[in-house]
Amino acid sequence: MLEISINTPALLFPAITLLMLAYTNRFLAVAGRVRKLHEEYVSGKPNERNILGQIKNLRSRLNLIRYMQMLSVISFLLCVLCMYTIFRNWIEAAHFIFATSLILLFISISLSLIEINKSTRAIDLELSDIEELSKENIFTDIFRQQE
Repeated sequence: MLEISINTPALLFPAITLLMLAYTNRFLAVAGRVRKLHEEYVSGKPNERNILGQIKNLRSRLNLIRYMQMLSVISFLLCVLCMYTIFRNWIEAAHFIFATSLILLFISISLSLIEINKSTRAIDLELSDIEELSKENIFTDIFRQQE
């Protein structure tokens, strides 16, 4: 079996904390947008259908961010627990705990990819009322002639 030292789980500390900071920033941005859209909806501004679609998308993104944060925190706690098991020389348990921590971190990052995809769909929804934008994609952007 692979030898694991107390430094191994400690290497994940900065990565996990930076991810948690990024997730928190995403959460704050989405929450601010939800509040703004809610005000627009309550005030009865036009384009109510578009606002409802955006709010649904944002609610889904908030749930994803919640799970991303939760999995990151659990992964962080498991790294701490892994360090303790290594300190106690419970190597088998340390391997299992560290592997679980890595798997949870992987799932958290995977959810982040899904959330990023949803965020781009939200921007597409917001820009959907501009007909010219709906015809563009990555290939038209790359091969567009400079005007």
